Amino acid sequence: MSEINRRLSSPPRARVSTSEAVTTELRKAIVQGRLVPGEPLRQETLARHFKVSHIPIREALRQLESEGWVSIEPNKGASVSALDANEALEIYEIRAALECLALRVAMARHDAATLGLARDKLLAASRERDASLYVRRNEEFHAALLAPAPRPHLLAAIRQLHRRSERYLRLKYRQPVLKHASDAEHQALLEACEQKNVRRACAILTKHLTSTGELLAQHLDELRDAAVAIEAIGKVSRSRG
Repeated sequence: MSEINRRLSSPPRARVSTSEAVTTELRKAIVQGRLVPGEPLRQETLARHFKVSHIPIREALRQLESEGWVSIEPNKGASVSALDANEALEIYEIRAALECLALRVAMARHDAATLGLARDKLLAASRERDASLYVRRNEEFHAALLAPAPRPHLLAAIRQLHRRSERYLRLKYRQPVLKHASDAEHQALLEACEQKNVRRACAILTKHLTSTGELLAQHLDELRDAAVAIEAIGKVSRSRG
């Protein structure tokens, strides 16, 4: 079994197009860390693994490029996108602006049923111990708060940003103390929505998202600096050898 076969599953047999099935499997492999940043994604290898032509592979890679998971360079081909501190910061800044806009529109339309659903999602997230599943629960809570807003294009843009932030968010929730802090911020946000306090809700949401972006950017900068230092030490060791 080849290395790529070991780390990739075959696309599920569902009523979706071949390119959608390949896209889903590649995205999952990247999210779960089976395909790592910088790893080449060669069309020939992928086509052979999935037993499909190059056409759905190209379509899948283009879709993943549009979502930020894959980078495609002329004469080099596709590879898994690197985690970037500036991108993480920008994604969360944009999310803060768009989600506050959606929340303002949604607030007037929230009722006992929609707020009850948001509370259920909050409870599910607070009880979740699996970091991978917590990312999904986190998105479901945010989506429940914004769902009453009759702004389909705005909500679609926010969902796209959630997808692009998923890899970054997983870095945050590897640390339990950060999960507890996030749960507390979610609780305060929901209470502000229940009180119909738009200004407070938006202030909490903005701080929640921008501080996450800043935290992730700082963490990625630290990882980059550590990698640079290790490489420098390696060069010195090799030169002395």
